[in-house]
Amino acid sequence: MEMRGHVLAVSYPTQGHITPIRQFCKRLHSKGLKTTLTLTTFIFNSIKPDLSGPISIATISDGYDHGGFNSAGSVHDYLQNFKTFGSKTVADIIRKHQTSDNPITCIVYDAFMPWALDVAREFGLAAAPFFTQSCAVNYVYYLSYVNNGSMKLPIEDLPFLELQDLPSFLSVSGSYPAYFDMVLQQFTNFEKADFVLVNSFQELDHHVRSLEKELWSKICPVLTIGPTVPSMFLDQRIKSDSDYDLNLFDSKDASFCSNWLDARPQESVVYVAFGSLAHLNNVQMEELALALRNFSFLWVVRSSEEAKLPSGFLKTVNKEKSLVLKWSPQLQVLSNKAIGCFLTHCGWNSTIEALTFAVPMVAMPQWTDQPMNAKYIQDVWKAGVRVKTDKESGIAKREEIEFSIKEVMEGEKSIEMKKNAKKWRDLAVKSLSEGGSTDINIDTFVSKVGSMQVIT
Repeated sequence: MEMRGHVLAVSYPTQGHITPIRQFCKRLHSKGLKTTLTLTTFIFNSIKPDLSGPISIATISDGYDHGGFNSAGSVHDYLQNFKTFGSKTVADIIRKHQTSDNPITCIVYDAFMPWALDVAREFGLAAAPFFTQSCAVNYVYYLSYVNNGSMKLPIEDLPFLELQDLPSFLSVSGSYPAYFDMVLQQFTNFEKADFVLVNSFQELDHHVRSLEKELWSKICPVLTIGPTVPSMFLDQRIKSDSDYDLNLFDSKDASFCSNWLDARPQESVVYVAFGSLAHLNNVQMEELALALRNFSFLWVVRSSEEAKLPSGFLKTVNKEKSLVLKWSPQLQVLSNKAIGCFLTHCGWNSTIEALTFAVPMVAMPQWTDQPMNAKYIQDVWKAGVRVKTDKESGIAKREEIEFSIKEVMEGEKSIEMKKNAKKWRDLAVKSLSEGGSTDINIDTFVSKVGSMQVIT
């Protein structure tokens, strides 16, 4: 295939950000664009990725090449150094390719790193921020940005949102100030971009689509280019795209996990996973463990969280009925017939994966965009329920967790939730298929980037 443009994809170095932008690269490659994905030197050396695939990989520096994020003094220090060292090393990659047969014509960058747009403009390249959260969440953050970090309720165009439904940075004033500043900084220069890319699909985000287009189309086109789930699970147009294939965590239990699920009855297992960053406190871990003991479950407990489990809990788990693992192949799990519901922290990747596999959810949001995703899961998409928490402690008690699981697995509204989840899967497949909303948007992007000429 003759490549007719070259996209440099600059990812933020966490699993939940690397995965969707890499998947977008696969789509672009399938449509004739050369793509190069950047990883920080620390991440690259840690996982030693396979370099034989269609997506090229280049390394950039975040200033912490030997220790990564954990060696930084603070979130603020990390972000500042990433800007300094990242800008320089991204520029080095562009220069390296300037005299090649495929010079870089566009930078697609994680919206957490707006400095990448400035680098693109230095070289006269097209640029597009890649938002890894939903259109609705992005819109709320944008409103907060233009109002100097504040938010007044009700929001005229989203009147169903209450305080507890907003991203945690807004609902809990002063929480995680460095991260809050990071999400607001996404909008500092995005009016200079050629496109705004969002990991969602139009049919899913229709409550804010028209308003968002009205607001942002005056600046640059907004293109929903998701869901960024491997093609073979949905539209099946990219035969080589059957997995995320770039994991920052140990995947040695993948085959064991799938075999165990294959032996379970249909829709009998509660899948429990809280992503790669969420941290439950000891009390919440105990409440969750005690709630799950009455179900057949597959619970992913990261190594850093294992000590929070109740004393002796792991010894009581009957492996014929339930399983606790440090990592799971989430795509294979969610697509398995044995899964009856997904008890999730409502991170956007997990949420959109569940919807595209037609798995109803029990929502236990923890922070950032997760409360808003949970609101949509329950009240907009009607594909799950949100666990009620104690107003004083903020803890989801075992009785509420157990009640919510039963409601999704076998309650009066269970059939409706499963039907709605199936509807969203069908719409996701349609959006990615030829002539679908996402397919058209990606073609629009490819047409612009593929026609660019670079002066070397």
